[in-house]
Amino acid sequence: MTVGCRAPSSDCRWLRVALCLWILSFHFVYANNEKTVSALTVVEGSEPNEGDGEAHVDEEVDPEDLEVFQPTNQWQTLRPGQAVPAGSHVRLNLQTGQREVKLGEEGTLRYWSDGKRQGMVNTQATSFTAQELKKALKKFKEEGVEPSDKDQEKREAELRAQYRPIEELKKDMAQLDMLVETDFQVMTRLIAKFNHSGATVEERVAALLDLEYLVHQVDNAQDLVSMGGLKLVIDALNSTDPRLQESAAFVLGSAVSSNPRVQVEAVEGGALQKLLTLLATERPMSVKKKLLFAVGSLLRHFPFAQAHFLKLGGVQVLGDLFRAAGGVALRVRVVTLLYDMIIEKELISQAGLDPIPDSSHQERLRQYAQISLLPLLAEQGWCGLVPELLASPEHDWREKALRTLLAMMPNCQALYRQDQALSRSLSALQQQYQELALSERGLGEDDGYFGEILSLLDTVLLRVR
Repeated sequence: MTVGCRAPSSDCRWLRVALCLWILSFHFVYANNEKTVSALTVVEGSEPNEGDGEAHVDEEVDPEDLEVFQPTNQWQTLRPGQAVPAGSHVRLNLQTGQREVKLGEEGTLRYWSDGKRQGMVNTQATSFTAQELKKALKKFKEEGVEPSDKDQEKREAELRAQYRPIEELKKDMAQLDMLVETDFQVMTRLIAKFNHSGATVEERVAALLDLEYLVHQVDNAQDLVSMGGLKLVIDALNSTDPRLQESAAFVLGSAVSSNPRVQVEAVEGGALQKLLTLLATERPMSVKKKLLFAVGSLLRHFPFAQAHFLKLGGVQVLGDLFRAAGGVALRVRVVTLLYDMIIEKELISQAGLDPIPDSSHQERLRQYAQISLLPLLAEQGWCGLVPELLASPEHDWREKALRTLLAMMPNCQALYRQDQALSRSLSALQQQYQELALSERGLGEDDGYFGEILSLLDTVLLRVR
């Protein structure tokens, strides 16, 4: 711009200087007004403060002077003068020539505390709006109030009321340690309870059932012998009350099972003779089941007891049980016991198959050699009794019968070959189990249960024909 002047040259120079200063001051005021539109204006492309990302709040800011743009997930046009929150994405639309904004990665509010002073850190923008400050202060009033000393004491009192003091707990634990009983002490107490003169039948039965649970362990069963409890149990078999007889037989069978020392004491104490006597007389079925359980536990792996069993007529007693009209439920138990005794002797007679190998193997062989069970079974008609189980609908009963037939074959083969009814029965069963085994194989079970029974049938038929 050109300014004319007709005054002296010195005056014109001063006039030009004044004019330039006026123009500069005008531009300065204009630029200052442009920069102070909003204290919350975010410069495009600005980054949050370094360090922990804390933002500052400008003081003395009038909310009505602010126009902060609220971006969304979609691009929106930014009008001139609007502030953009930090972290927003800003682009220039080349088609419209306008700036557009959308949300960037959103931050979360964090809080700081310094003693009793608390504050909020805004990681989403370089400044707070007045509305954000009001929300933060409201949140502090609702959640940030520390409990008073009285409230704290009340809370501690409630906690103390819910839990017991450690000193009390220590006393209770010490009392529990004093009340713990060993198995030996428990059995002593149970025997005293059983032997008490004023004890009722129900109390004695309960004591015997508790004893049965303990004598499964070998050591406890041997302790029962040492404290005289086994004799009391054997004597209880003579009781006239069937409940006591059943419970005593249950305890006796559990105590002697796989326990040679207790087996010897039981036989020498007359247990086997009493058991056979009870089996030979009329008793409830529940009592006979427990009696037969005790006999089987006493005989297994104990040739000395097996020899006494044969001398006492045990095979005859079992035969009478098998033939009894009401003894159908006992038949498979009887046949299983006889089968176990036959196979046990065969396994021990074969080298290396003794289930209890020890230095006394030769003595065991000698004792088993004195037991002639198979001839006695054939003599007392068991060759004809065992096949009766084949008529049962139970697959388990049929399997036991087939295995026993094979075990008795050396002494019964001639009789079986003459028995046409047995041959027809075996053939019918063979056809039935062929179909069952075929359906079993169709389900992917090549070596299933029915296939095993079919194999037994084939072997028996091969021996019988």
